[in-house]
Amino acid sequence: MNRAPICVPCRLAVIAAVVGCAGAAFAWTAGWLTPKRLDAPHIVNTFEANYGIHAGFRRNHAKGLCLEGEFESNGNGAQVSRAAVFAPGSTPVIGRFAIPGSNPSAPDASSPVRSMALMFQLHDGEQWRTGMNSTPVFVVRNPKQFYEQLVASKPDPATGKPDPAKLDAFFKSNPETLPFRNWVKAHPLPSSFANTAFYSINAFIATDAAGNRHAVRWETVPETAYAPETAAQKSNPDFLADDLDARLASGPLRWHLVLTVAAPGDPTNDATRQWPAGRERIDAGTLVLRHAEPQSNGQCRDVNYDPTILPDGLKPSDDPLLAARSAAYSVSFNRRTHEEATFAQPHGGTQP
Repeated sequence: MNRAPICVPCRLAVIAAVVGCAGAAFAWTAGWLTPKRLDAPHIVNTFEANYGIHAGFRRNHAKGLCLEGEFESNGNGAQVSRAAVFAPGSTPVIGRFAIPGSNPSAPDASSPVRSMALMFQLHDGEQWRTGMNSTPVFVVRNPKQFYEQLVASKPDPATGKPDPAKLDAFFKSNPETLPFRNWVKAHPLPSSFANTAFYSINAFIATDAAGNRHAVRWETVPETAYAPETAAQKSNPDFLADDLDARLASGPLRWHLVLTVAAPGDPTNDATRQWPAGRERIDAGTLVLRHAEPQSNGQCRDVNYDPTILPDGLKPSDDPLLAARSAAYSVSFNRRTHEEATFAQPHGGTQP
């Protein structure tokens, strides 16, 4: 399917919106630059300076809705992980759909990236939390690059948009961003959350019952058939929520949770690189979503979807973005919940 051509500055602005907003969740805690340490609060401060503060909302993915359902495991995931969630049976799930950005009133068509966050509530009291995007790769591979991109994408006060020349210079000096940009360009957005696939992006380490370790990524593959966004949908700023409500009124929606297993030598520390086609893929079961509600009173409101909260049998890989995400999510969670308590905000948060 071909897209209509768009001007280079427009394309750069779209990329900036995705990277600047979606990327905010991937800020880092390590002191990569000296002599001044740039930690998670510093990065979140920079993000707030770039895009503003909406008190009581998450600093990224501010617009979203809560989900409820369950994961029906078929037992196949136990081939690579001893986590209880992969044993045959059903696990309750509290989830969230969102779009990137700090504006809780942003039009749904304003970003070419969407997100799905899930919290699996295991029967033994453990939890598995995951935040996924609708692209299989991320735009940068390390926190230093993220910070440089964030600086390059700062909106010009005169125009309210990033300077295309600064963005172009950043992308040219960081060719690792090309796979993300090419993927976005080649994949027109689906018409619904229901027919969107979501990817873990980062790699994780799974350990099976025998103690064998496997590098894995995962994705949720929709049973609902793909269809592209329409012009009519784009004119409705809330079409994603409206569409989801209509679909759920007719019954639950389903995605297959698919684990991709790395081969020796596949990178686990670079989220800009996909693993080669042909890697083992395990259909571990079905995610069933039955109910959606506004985040103001939904169960996801106060959940921090930190991707490093994992059950026994899963742990973070050496990807530097994972610890960075965890730290930034924590800063955002603390700030928004403090604002809610201080100002008695009724709406609740969004994703980190």
